[in-house]
Amino acid sequence: MRILHTSDWHIGRTFHGHSTLENLGTVLDSIAVIVREKAVDVVVVAGDVFDSATPAREAFDVLSGAIRHIREAGAYVVITSGNHDSATRLGFQSEWAGLAGIHVITRPEQLDEPVIIDDAYGPVLFYGIPYLEPALVRHLYPGVEMRRHAQVLGYAMQRIRDDIARRDGARSVVLSHAFVVNVPGAGSSASEASDVERDITAGGLDLVSVDVFDGPDYVALGHIHGRSTLAPGIRYSGAPLHYSFAEATKPRGAWLVDLDAAGLDTVEWVDFPVPRPLAILTGELAELLADPSYADAEGHFVSVVLTDQVRPIDGMRRIQSRFPHAVALTHQPAIVAELPLASYSERLHARSDSEVVAGFLEFVRNGVGPTDAESDLIVEVIAEQAAQESTA
Repeated sequence: MRILHTSDWHIGRTFHGHSTLENLGTVLDSIAVIVREKAVDVVVVAGDVFDSATPAREAFDVLSGAIRHIREAGAYVVITSGNHDSATRLGFQSEWAGLAGIHVITRPEQLDEPVIIDDAYGPVLFYGIPYLEPALVRHLYPGVEMRRHAQVLGYAMQRIRDDIARRDGARSVVLSHAFVVNVPGAGSSASEASDVERDITAGGLDLVSVDVFDGPDYVALGHIHGRSTLAPGIRYSGAPLHYSFAEATKPRGAWLVDLDAAGLDTVEWVDFPVPRPLAILTGELAELLADPSYADAEGHFVSVVLTDQVRPIDGMRRIQSRFPHAVALTHQPAIVAELPLASYSERLHARSDSEVVAGFLEFVRNGVGPTDAESDLIVEVIAEQAAQESTA
C-alpha cells in the first residue's frame, strides 16, 4: 500500500493580511496529480485542516475541491482534526463521507475504531487520534489521570495497541496532532516549530515523548510546519504552504510511505509546488532597488530589513515599486552609534535651539545626527520662526 502523508493544510489562514486560498488551492490540486503519477492508495491529513474553528464558505469550497480531486484520482482519504479545527464542524456528515471513501475522524470514541483499507497483502488499519485537550476529555475516562497531553495520548495509544493485537497483528497507521519530542539526546520536534504553530504546550506539560507511539508501522504526525523525522516510521510532513518567513527555507511537500506485507518498507519525500516563494532581503534601500541580483525576488513574498543609517522616508512604498509583494519591513541600521550616558533631558540643558533639534535627531536615529543640508535647514527654519515671533 502506498500512502501520502500530509498535514496542517490550514485552509483560511492569511499571510500578512493576504489570502492564501488561491495558492493553497493550487498546492492541494497538485496532490491529485501526485496520486495519479505515484499510484497513491491513501492520502492522510494529520490535523489542522482549517485554520479556524469557524471557517468561511470559501474555505469549505477549497477543501471540497481538493478532496473531490483526490478521490477522482483514485485514492482514499483519511483525515483527523487538529487544535485549530472545530471537531464538530469538520466531522459533520462524516458518516456519509465515509461511504464515499473519505474518512473523517474527529470524536474521541473513534480513536481505537480503525478505518480498514485492504491491499494485496490484506488489511491496513488506519487509526485517527483527533486533538484531545485533556481538560475536555478526561471526564470520558474516569479513573484515568489525564492532566497532560502525553497522558491522554499514552492512554489513546494503549487502546490502539490493544485493538491491533486483537486483529492478528495487521499492519497499522496512526494519525496524531501533537508536539512530539524525540528520543533523549536526539533533539526535539519542538525545535522545528516556527512562529505560526499555535502553542499547545504549557511549560513542557504538553510535550509528548516519541516512545508513546511505539507499535504501529507508521505514525503520521501533524502540528509542526516543517518536515521532521523522529524515527523511520514516525514523521512530521509539515504544512503545504509557507505561512511565515520563519519557514522560508523549509521545503514544502509530503511523505510517500510504502507498506509491504511485513509493514513499513520505504519512505521518500515528494515536493509540492510553491506558488509564491518567500524571500528575506537585507541591505540599504538604494542597493535593494538597483542590484540586479535581486531580480528573482521580484515575484516573491518579500520581507525587507533596511540597514540604512537613517530610516528612509516612505520605505515600504519605494520597496514595493520593485517588489510588489513586499509585506514586511524593518529598520536595523548596520552601524549604531554609541549614545552618551547622560539622559536626553540632561543633554538638552543650556543648548541652542538648533542644537536641541540636532540632539533630537541624533536620539531618534540611533546616534546619527543631521546631515549638513539638514543642519542648514534647521538653522533657516529657526531663524524664520524667531523673526515671526519678534514681529508678533
